[in-house]
Amino acid sequence: MTVIYPGSFDPITNGHLDIIERCAKKFDKVIVAILNNPSKNTMFSVKERLDLIEKVLEQYDNVEIDTFTGLLIDYAKSKGVSTVIRGLRAVSDFEYELQMALMNRKLDEELETLFLMSSSKYTFLSSSIVKEVARFDGEISNIVPKIVEDAIRKKLKGDND
Repeated sequence: MTVIYPGSFDPITNGHLDIIERCAKKFDKVIVAILNNPSKNTMFSVKERLDLIEKVLEQYDNVEIDTFTGLLIDYAKSKGVSTVIRGLRAVSDFEYELQMALMNRKLDEELETLFLMSSSKYTFLSSSIVKEVARFDGEISNIVPKIVEDAIRKKLKGDND
């Protein structure tokens, strides 16, 4: 079975990696689908996120990294996939994710959403928190891969080569 794990991944965190690694063990193929949302103010461009995630996940033969714009249901149809994975950290995530899952089901009754609980050591972690801590030069080496930490530090210094 192939599943889609969608998100903005700006940046990808160890919490995201935990979900991806667990899915890679359970499913034949995992498509990590990076949402290109032009109205969202992101730290990294879609291309930068794609490059980072490809490097972080290069050891997984059954994980594909892709990008999409628009509705998830349209992307899932284009890939011939009917199962979406969403990670949950806390009850607060559940309300939003439930709304999204129900809306997706309303738009396409064939699309199923499977919720996967985050590992307890990552329940506090979000991309927004990573960026906030990094902006104040806080320690992020234990919550993002090294390559991501380096990219964040470089980005915050204004070195975009």
